[in-house]
Amino acid sequence: MAIGKQTIIRASEINTYLYCKRAWWYQRTGKPSKNTQELIEGSKLHYRHGQVVLISSLLRYLGWIFLLAAIIMAVISFFR
Repeated sequence: MAIGKQTIIRASEINTYLYCKRAWWYQRTGKPSKNTQELIEGSKLHYRHGQVVLISSLLRYLGWIFLLAAIIMAVISFFR
C-alpha cells in the first residue's frame, strides 16, 4: 500500500482471510488459483448440499402441518 493511499477492505475479504489466508491473497493480487477445478467442484458440492438442506426443511415443515391436521381431525372426531 502506498503512503497516502487508502485501501478499502470489505467484510467479505475479512471472512475470506479468516477462512484461508492464501485464498485472500489470491483474491487481492488477482492471480488465478492453481486449484480452479477443485474450487468449481467444491462450489457444485455446496450448491447440491444447499438444495438438500432446503428440501429437508420444507419436508419437515410439511410434516408439522400434517401432524397438526391429524390432531385437529382427531379432536373434531372425538367431539362428534
